[in-house]
Amino acid sequence: MAKAKTVFFCSECGNESLKWVGKCPGCGSWNTMVEEPKKPKSTTNGLFQKEHSHKPNKITTINTDDAIRYHTSYQEFNRVLGGGIVRGSLVLIGGDPGIGKSTLLLQVAANVGTKDTVLYVTGEESEQQIKNRAERLGLTPDQLYIYSENNTHDIIKHIELLNPSLVIVDSIQTVFVPDITSAPGSVSQVRECTSNFMRLAKTKQIPIFIVGHVTKDGAIAGPRVLEHMVDTVLYFEGERYNTYRILRAVKNRFGSTNEIGIFDMKEKGLEEVLNPSGVFLEDRSYGYAGASVVAAMEGTRPVLVEIQSLLSPTSFGNPKRMSQGIDYNKLSLLIAVLEKRLGLLLQNQDAYIKVTGGVKLVEPAVDVAILCSIVSSYKDQSLSPYDIFIGEVGLTGEIRRVARIEERIKEAHKMGFKRVFIPAKNKKSLSLNLKDFTIVGVNDIEELVKNAFEKQNDF
Repeated sequence: MAKAKTVFFCSECGNESLKWVGKCPGCGSWNTMVEEPKKPKSTTNGLFQKEHSHKPNKITTINTDDAIRYHTSYQEFNRVLGGGIVRGSLVLIGGDPGIGKSTLLLQVAANVGTKDTVLYVTGEESEQQIKNRAERLGLTPDQLYIYSENNTHDIIKHIELLNPSLVIVDSIQTVFVPDITSAPGSVSQVRECTSNFMRLAKTKQIPIFIVGHVTKDGAIAGPRVLEHMVDTVLYFEGERYNTYRILRAVKNRFGSTNEIGIFDMKEKGLEEVLNPSGVFLEDRSYGYAGASVVAAMEGTRPVLVEIQSLLSPTSFGNPKRMSQGIDYNKLSLLIAVLEKRLGLLLQNQDAYIKVTGGVKLVEPAVDVAILCSIVSSYKDQSLSPYDIFIGEVGLTGEIRRVARIEERIKEAHKMGFKRVFIPAKNKKSLSLNLKDFTIVGVNDIEELVKNAFEKQNDF
């Protein structure tokens, strides 16, 4: 009997090799090559050959209008997708187990199912389990169809027969193509199944959401080519002991990237949070040293969050540095700037920095707020609870301009703040006139600390 032919696939990028190699020649990752049976020459491409009669069109003759999107009643969900669900799009959503991916998509499916036909394909649960969850959440629309199946060919056949307005596949690691002998969830199975769903979405103009499992590091399991094939990649994040969930777009061909939507996990499902700044500041510290507030941009929306710092004398030769919500290297850089430009003796202080609410801040505009919270803890002197800080700090101690400053200031004024510290160059181009609100422009960190820690005004 002839020996079955096998090839090696990279679990990161999907690169194919005839023999095992320690380093993938495609992406350069080490120890990522896995052995799987070779894919037969006959593929499922024939299912879609009837659609190949479509001819190229001039860009000037292609119609684009608002009807290309489905608008759900969840504003936060629409925001993350760039304004709604795009027809013919393929969306990948990942997240930790139990975070609420299936609950979110079931609520979206039920919302769309009140007007249009929706097919929810589950490969992990039975139809009765989905029905029980829907009844618990109070979601039983007439146009929502549940289909428990793992065979991709059968799923595609029923999609073509039903012709729904929305399809949800939960999850991509549980479905398989019979032509490939490897197990569901393998590199070749995930890649081929996603390719079939992508062709179906584009040819039938049906939006398809696929759920992806994540690895221990939080990345979506399977080859990285999976994220390149889809139109949008969403991550559903949240702390295990916190009810708030963050839906983040890291790739979006139809809208802004790094957009977030905030949801609150309740007994009746996920409820959207329309005012995230109020949520992140509802438990803020008043009158304590080491706390400052920053207006950070998350996609197209400014969000106010609190940054807390704690400095204490070290008991060892090397001071400890810990950060949660900001990059560790950014913390080390700002501490070095404070030591060099302001002469603060921080080399014998342990530094602990935290961003409240579980938010991760990566943009440069949060530098000033982090710096002020560190100085506040070092001096053991609290900042005014009505002050907010925006700006990037350079290595020479200068405060550099940031983008979208007017939107940040308006959000701070709306939330009841009275004074904002911004780069002096940003202030020159401002044309805002806000009542009972002071805008202070600063050029360097020495001027910033002098103005922020002087005798506090009674606002």
